[in-house]
Amino acid sequence: MSGSSQWPRTPPYRYSPIVARPPLVYPGGKRMAFYVGMNIEHFHAGVRSTSRAAVTAALPVDVLNHGWRDYGTRVGIWRLIDLFDRLELRQSALVNADAATAYPQIVAAGRERGWAWVAHGQTNSQLWTGMEPAVERVALREVVETIEAATGTRPRGWLGPALTETAHTPALLAELGLTYTLGWGVADDQPFALDVPGARLLAVPYSIEVNDIPVFLDQSTTAGGFEQMIVDQFDVLHAESQERPGAVFGLSLHPFLVGQPFRMPALERALRHVRAHDDVWFCTTDELAEWYLANAYDDAARTFAGGDDAR
Repeated sequence: MSGSSQWPRTPPYRYSPIVARPPLVYPGGKRMAFYVGMNIEHFHAGVRSTSRAAVTAALPVDVLNHGWRDYGTRVGIWRLIDLFDRLELRQSALVNADAATAYPQIVAAGRERGWAWVAHGQTNSQLWTGMEPAVERVALREVVETIEAATGTRPRGWLGPALTETAHTPALLAELGLTYTLGWGVADDQPFALDVPGARLLAVPYSIEVNDIPVFLDQSTTAGGFEQMIVDQFDVLHAESQERPGAVFGLSLHPFLVGQPFRMPALERALRHVRAHDDVWFCTTDELAEWYLANAYDDAARTFAGGDDAR
């Protein structure tokens, strides 16, 4: 492993066109999978982070943005938990290590409901970058062990804050026994193997398009517009899965955004549309990765079974 944290020349996976892959039929004969990725994040006061208003974001005391972010863990997440209870949907909790210790009531609610716990870095006030391998190895171990101590479950998956990583992150995750990452999953609609020597590490699909941060903050989309995006994304993937089974729709949510009262009715309508389909596997990211490793992973090629190995 090089001492440099710079990117390699190629990403850690091989090219595989989706039209050339064998079908993926999920448990119970389901031809499509759906999960909710709930980002449970902790933000440090006085550190510039995800913001609603740029005018105060650089101030040492940023009441506007910090309070807005804290709304998610104080109020928004509980509103969302009630919704997912009504819909009988479990969450994949993408949790900062700091959040796992700061919000024990949220952790207790997740343990009661059987959430999957995905390691999401230390805090979303700091990107996961700029570390040499020895430093990052220690930092990753601390994140994983902190979340395990708080939740009672060792994380199997990873998502860097703002999807950030170093060039060494995949190999270091595999060293710790993690089996999947969501960040590289932006590249596909199906799980796929990452090219990590001596390890079995997957990328699980994750959407940066159907994701409430870019939708509401970058694009100023309405709640109704987000509802239509969710429905359209689902309907296209569902239709494609009839001919080419295996699509995964991972819906990424943040409780300080979608947990606002005026956005909840639109989210509920969209999720009821999705939930009405009995030919979809409603799973967690842990379950999806475990199934793929047991049923579709190709150790020899480190790519999709039957896929194209060309770089």
